[in-house]
Amino acid sequence: MSWQVIIMFAVGAVLALVGAGLLLSLTRPAGPAKVYVYRMVGIMALSGGIVLAMSAFAMWDWSTPS
Repeated sequence: MSWQVIIMFAVGAVLALVGAGLLLSLTRPAGPAKVYVYRMVGIMALSGGIVLAMSAFAMWDWSTPS
């Protein structure tokens, strides 16, 4: 596994954890602006982390000899 793939997995994990944390923090009552921002940023960070992890896995799969 190359360093590029490891970095992509690490950044994807950080994005996914931050996104999940923001979405989980919505269980507490908050104002409408905070709910809107946390929901939008949380969903975008979580999906960005998932897509980055899928891209890292594809890059890792394509770079290994078959």
